[in-house]
Amino acid sequence: MINSVTFSLFETILIAMILSLVSARLGIRIAKRINLIDVPASAPHKQHSKPTPIAGGFALFMVLIAYAVYQKIWLKPELQALLFGSLIILIFGLWDDIKAVPPLVKLSGQLLAVILLIISGVYIRLFESPDFFIHGEGGIYVWLDWILTAVWVIGITNAFNFVDSTDGLATLLAGTAAAFLMLVTLDSNQPNLSLLNALILGACTGLFFYNAPPARLFLGDAGAQTLGFILASIAIVYTPIAKFQTSSWFVPILILGVPIFDMTLVVLSRIRRGKPIYKPGRDHTYHRLVSLGVDSHHAVLAMVITALSLGCLAFIALHFPPPTANGIFAATLVLGVSTYVYLDNKKRW
Repeated sequence: MINSVTFSLFETILIAMILSLVSARLGIRIAKRINLIDVPASAPHKQHSKPTPIAGGFALFMVLIAYAVYQKIWLKPELQALLFGSLIILIFGLWDDIKAVPPLVKLSGQLLAVILLIISGVYIRLFESPDFFIHGEGGIYVWLDWILTAVWVIGITNAFNFVDSTDGLATLLAGTAAAFLMLVTLDSNQPNLSLLNALILGACTGLFFYNAPPARLFLGDAGAQTLGFILASIAIVYTPIAKFQTSSWFVPILILGVPIFDMTLVVLSRIRRGKPIYKPGRDHTYHRLVSLGVDSHHAVLAMVITALSLGCLAFIALHFPPPTANGIFAATLVLGVSTYVYLDNKKRW
């Protein structure tokens, strides 16, 4: 018989999917009314052929607000910082979608959301952890954990904005990550986190209906960055039960591995070539796969299958002792570096 937590997960996925289908439709109308439209050929990197509403942020905002009211998040401290922080990201993202703002302004909004997390006690505790060789207490070790938290959250937030390089890709990757995070948080007996992941999974499923190629809406900065922020924050709050932290610390990295790889590839590639990091371009993983002769649909599928494989590896490694688990992560890291070297070869790209 299905227990109450499992029932709530399926219920949340279904409700979120229906809400996102409705809110996306409404978001498209709002975007058209305020002329929030992505026009073809308005920038060199744009590949779409029809004017497309940037409505993903509106749709996600409405789903999050409905969820906050339905689940009464103000009674759940572990979710308050995550969802209120995501609203900050949404607001700055919508601002950028409506009127392009400088990168430093967007970064200030992301830092504000990170500060909210830290003040609420949601931050990485690597340097203070007794499971690691550093095991410091107070002072500089706390600051190092705060800095690491900022790097992680801001990095993943922007990674989803980076990987949103073709119709449906970021939505699929966010939904895949949410599904695996739902499973690992269920395994760690964190039902509220599991429900939040179920919400993201359902929302991404509904959004994909409109964001799948040819897209009828784009996620925009508001949609992509908010998904990244929520998933990055969930990864921090996630705490395995009766598991070695030295076997679990890299689980979120593997689950979010494809967006992390894509941003690393693009950033390092642009630095090598002396190009601005934040200037959009057709040099993402997806574009490089297409340039190698992979058709667009299979390029997207290849990235999603990779995300599924990494998620499975993360869950498998979680149940091994530290030496084996870290060996799996090290092997995956070597494969990732090899893939980077292959894709960023100057003779090939």
